[in-house]
Amino acid sequence: MKSRILLASALLLAGCQSTQQVNAPSTTAKKTIIIEKPVTTIPTSPSSVLETQPHQVPKKTTPQLSPQQQQDLWDRIAMQIDTPIPENKRIRYYRNWYLKHPRNLQIIAERSKPFLYYITQEVEKRNMPLELALLPIVESSFDQYAYSSSAAAGLWQIIPDTGRRFGLTINSWYDGRRDIVKSTQAALNLLEYLHNKFSNWQYALAAYNTGEGRVFNAIDKNKRLGKSTDYWNLDLPDETSAYVPKLYAVADILRDPQKYGIRIPAVANKPVLQEINPGVQMDLAVAARFAGISTQELKDLNPAYHKWATAPNGPYHLLLPINKVKSFKVALANNKRENLRTVRHTVRSGDTLGALAVKYNTTVKDIQRANNLKSTQLRIGQHLSIGVKGASLVSKPKVSPSHISSQTHTVKSGESLWNIAKKYNTNVANLRRWNNLSANSTLRIGQKLTVKHSVSNTSTKQSSVRWTQYKVRSGDSLSVIAQRHDVSVSELMKWNNISKRHYIKPGQTLKLRTKA
Repeated sequence: MKSRILLASALLLAGCQSTQQVNAPSTTAKKTIIIEKPVTTIPTSPSSVLETQPHQVPKKTTPQLSPQQQQDLWDRIAMQIDTPIPENKRIRYYRNWYLKHPRNLQIIAERSKPFLYYITQEVEKRNMPLELALLPIVESSFDQYAYSSSAAAGLWQIIPDTGRRFGLTINSWYDGRRDIVKSTQAALNLLEYLHNKFSNWQYALAAYNTGEGRVFNAIDKNKRLGKSTDYWNLDLPDETSAYVPKLYAVADILRDPQKYGIRIPAVANKPVLQEINPGVQMDLAVAARFAGISTQELKDLNPAYHKWATAPNGPYHLLLPINKVKSFKVALANNKRENLRTVRHTVRSGDTLGALAVKYNTTVKDIQRANNLKSTQLRIGQHLSIGVKGASLVSKPKVSPSHISSQTHTVKSGESLWNIAKKYNTNVANLRRWNNLSANSTLRIGQKLTVKHSVSNTSTKQSSVRWTQYKVRSGDSLSVIAQRHDVSVSELMKWNNISKRHYIKPGQTLKLRTKA
């Protein structure tokens, strides 16, 4: 087994001195399999030599498999955890807790299956301690939708400021903290940065949890008081004081589950996901159909996307099961009109959000959200990003004269074309055109004006709604599910006939309505 950078406190020097780290060779290097020569027993007498030599057959030894050759990913990780786990009260407490709640680790192991291989591979590439691949167990219990009271999100529980600082995009369409690939890169970059600052993995882990400034202050405080400055003696918040012990407890159990009599579900030691980039915005339901998986499965693999589609201006990448990538690419090539792309529209005289929504087969709300519009007012020359669905996905409604209604408005004292346009969710140019008014025309009290607007029929409204099913998981609550799917708790309760006195339970199926 290759040597690793150790997390153990036994290697830390007291006081202000930092631990000297030894960089181990990369675990991705080619392994040499050594076959041992048989050991010949020294004979006790000449006769024994005569008796045994003709019949002696060299023993065959089974070459030891490298960590990367293991079938179970947990074995691959366990073989590379070289940390001597200290025996102290804090570690014993959390180890005993996990052992008393074995179902907890089993659920976490199941959740980790799609993501653990990628994380392990990235930790190995950077020559970082393999214990770090277990950090999402402590941070989020491997729940990709996890969201904390301090606004930390994703497997690695990254707060918004830290996420942006380490290159993650966060907006109303996409949150990079929930992107499995991007968040893993950001988290490992942050851990490397902190280790470079402290030259000590325990300090780095504490700083990941509570911030580097607080750890520096705790070290300085102990120096002034003449106390030991190792992690175990620092005055840190309770959560941070428990952080490293939790990780060590998990590492100790997973390193030898048989020793502790616990069964951890195996995770295949092979890649299971592949990232692809269609290069255009896509409806997630269409992408799921192209891949031959359910929409919910696609969302679970790509929790960074908040809405029904990938972001209008990117990113567009998707994580797919590796055995579904080929079929996805074939379907994408054969159905180019069925994805969703974004067009750039320049506002012209007479344009309204309602008319543009009809033209591009979308909704006023979606146009507003995509362009951060607070009102429905547009200005000539303004550029809008509009998501367009292919004709084969949702048939584009044709607006016939029967879909255009008009009404008469009687001008009152103090009114202007601008006031009237705002009232009817249109613009001044339309009012002028509908009533043959020139730019110099003035209004008179009592004057009759024609106001036109398009009316969506029932079938068009219904086509913008999609029902999906969600299976409740351990740890879910109505508020968590509502936040995850951008709906309200009251809507969830109404759609599923849930009263305030009823509780949801794991395995229960809920109906969800999302905008298509």
